[in-house]
Amino acid sequence: MDLHPTVEATAEDIASMEIRGAATIGAAAAAALREQAEASDAETPEAFRAEVRVAARRLHETRPTAVSLPNALRYVLRRMDGGDVPLLRASVVEAATDFERRLGRAQAQLGAIGANRLQDGDVVMTHCHSTDALACVEAAVEQGKDVEAIVKETRPRLQGHITARQLRELGVPVTLIVDNAARRYLDDADHVLVGADAIAADGSVINKIGTSGLAVNARERGVPIMVAAQTIKLHPATMTGHTVEIEMRDEREVVDDEERAAIGDITVENPAFDVTPPRYLDAIVTESGQFPPESIVTLMRELFGDGVAEPWLEPERR
Repeated sequence: MDLHPTVEATAEDIASMEIRGAATIGAAAAAALREQAEASDAETPEAFRAEVRVAARRLHETRPTAVSLPNALRYVLRRMDGGDVPLLRASVVEAATDFERRLGRAQAQLGAIGANRLQDGDVVMTHCHSTDALACVEAAVEQGKDVEAIVKETRPRLQGHITARQLRELGVPVTLIVDNAARRYLDDADHVLVGADAIAADGSVINKIGTSGLAVNARERGVPIMVAAQTIKLHPATMTGHTVEIEMRDEREVVDDEERAAIGDITVENPAFDVTPPRYLDAIVTESGQFPPESIVTLMRELFGDGVAEPWLEPERR
């Protein structure tokens, strides 16, 4: 079964982080499924469903920690319905398009809610790059508030440089610091503002490696920590006891082959994320409102129920 080139390209771009950010990943996955459905030449409903599931599985295998990816696939596939191929195709196209619209509205709504926690003259410290976190700052600026930012560079891929550039485009004064300087500069910050790749049912936040250490330091300094995350980041599988897989990325992001050879026989580990317990967090801001971390499970149940379907799998493999 041939997959549409857009599906393959999207999968490769997600895996390589050319496509990054949970909302962007989710939207790209939904769009890829729409392309697969529109181009399908399946002759039977069964063949069409199987083809779309294969495309979804190809996308799903790229980033195990990016919970927005399975949530996007779940949203589209659970709405795939119809007794013939044209109806099935139309349902996938409509669901994918609706999902993208919802994502667009969600970030604007989240940003407005998060901006209410920021006061005129506040300084925020950021870690990594999060479009949800930036939406809060952008909304605060649009409200006329003067906000400054201390931006951690976030090794090894330096996503903080993206954050710094986009904050400057908003007119926000930026101080860029190395990761190890965070503790020194927390005394100058009024908030720590981060995104999330996933949020567990107990309120734990899975985010770029280094978030947990920053949160511990911020709590010691009395700096409140706000997590900005669309509900697409909620991880429903954790309600049934599943743990969140922490992605280990290529060691060459940390040390290239030449440097590794010069150092000698070493083991290199490059975890992409860590887990911050809810006791170190002050609020999780979503498009549905702001929540104490421990109560996020209530919202999760409201949105996803108590069961976790994996509709990209063949029925007999569920």
